[in-house]
Amino acid sequence: MLDFPLWKKLSLWAVTLAASLLALPSLFNVAGLDWPASLPRPEVNLGLDLAGGSHLLLEAKASDVRAQRLDNMEETVRQLMRGATPRIRIGDVSTAGGQLSFMLENAADIDRARGLIEPVMQGQTTVREWELNVVDGQRMVLSQTDAGVAQAIDDAMDSATEVVRRRIDELGTREPTIIRQGDTRIVVQVPGLQDPDALKNLLGQTAQLEFKLVDLNALPSNVQAGIAPAGSQIVPYADGQSGAIAVRRLGGIRGDNLTGAQASRDQQTNESIVSISFDAQGGAKFAKLTTENVGKPFAIILDGKVLSAPNINEPIIGGRAQISGSFTPESANNLAISLRSGALPVPLAVVEERTVGPDLGADSIRKGLLAMGIGSLAVIALMVATYGRFGIYATVALVFNVLMLLGLMALGGFTLTLPGIAGFVITIGAAVDANVLINERIREERARGRKVVAAVETGYKEASRAIWDANLTNVISGVALFAFGSGPIKGFAVVLVIGIVTSVFTGVTLTRMFVAGWLRKARPNDINI
Repeated sequence: MLDFPLWKKLSLWAVTLAASLLALPSLFNVAGLDWPASLPRPEVNLGLDLAGGSHLLLEAKASDVRAQRLDNMEETVRQLMRGATPRIRIGDVSTAGGQLSFMLENAADIDRARGLIEPVMQGQTTVREWELNVVDGQRMVLSQTDAGVAQAIDDAMDSATEVVRRRIDELGTREPTIIRQGDTRIVVQVPGLQDPDALKNLLGQTAQLEFKLVDLNALPSNVQAGIAPAGSQIVPYADGQSGAIAVRRLGGIRGDNLTGAQASRDQQTNESIVSISFDAQGGAKFAKLTTENVGKPFAIILDGKVLSAPNINEPIIGGRAQISGSFTPESANNLAISLRSGALPVPLAVVEERTVGPDLGADSIRKGLLAMGIGSLAVIALMVATYGRFGIYATVALVFNVLMLLGLMALGGFTLTLPGIAGFVITIGAAVDANVLINERIREERARGRKVVAAVETGYKEASRAIWDANLTNVISGVALFAFGSGPIKGFAVVLVIGIVTSVFTGVTLTRMFVAGWLRKARPNDINI
């Protein structure tokens, strides 16, 4: 075990120095020094509690999911009845009480209508999402099941989490924490963000884009009174504009088929606009809508508010359009980000907000480094005083352990949090445990009368078993913390697991190489340990 050929020494030094050098950019950053721009710069990312930033708790309402599903089912039913051959005529459509009900003009169409509706009641899951009942032989009533609503909420929150993640990624922030909490909440932590209001505005925007035809038959007096004709709805203008208009509730185009959105300026008016592009399916729908309604106004609606209602002067083909609406450059860019990242399937409201200032994080770093320094000096003094030369080898290994730990975290792009600094301090104390076990075993072997080389070799061999067993259980605990924990707990788990790996490597393998080299060179008759 004490035989170290040249190739093995070179390999161990290469791994050690390479991992240690990766820590230099992070050390330069902490010391306030400039790292050369021409060199690679892997750095440990600082968490919210160290770099400052924003913590938001977003919440969705189950009632919003129910309402959206009800609207979608109504549009689906109308399309199915309209597309039947011969057409099934319905009337007296109502969504009161959270149920969709409608009357068949011909009671003989009950079986045909049921045959068309039942396949869509199941959805794409194994859960039955809707219940269908026939009242008075002619009225059909669709009710949402609790299991279907629960599944819809779960799917909506999963989708919303990914949309939030894409929007924050568009901001260029590093290592945000975005996790679900409970059934209807999402926790968002963005380290280093200097404008939390911009984050709230971005995440609070559902970005549900719709294009709907204006109902020209609606009387202005009724619109102002909030009375919409049958089949239409009243939609207010966006902030900064007064009034409202009536639009056809069904039959428009949604922004689900967008493939791109970019903030730009109108070359004629110099106003900030958002240029959008549709995929092939969306472009075809948009071309069909504008072709069939030339000369009519259509409303551009974002999150339930009208941005503008221009006339369709000519068919818009090619799948490209522009959105205008008194945008500033910042609001146009935020809208473009929201549209590119996709619409939220359900509105999210900010129910909790916390902002951590960078000064607090800097103070935590200073105190953490102070604790690390004091702990390191105490450990070094104890090891050298107790084990002499072998304590010096353990100290050198400890220094490389800290550097390798920082370097591997930088290489992996991991985030360091305040509990992570605590993990650093614990790692320093625990890093020499292996050397304590080894050195004490060597003492025992010398006391039994073994020669120096035999005692050292046996000490490393026998102590290694206990070292591997103990650290393996710690790794299992760290992996469990990372898998089931969140935020700071994960930060602690990352430092713990990587620290265990580097401490075993430096405390066992490196010190064994140091000791083997000294024994081969000095060939001592006795050791002071």
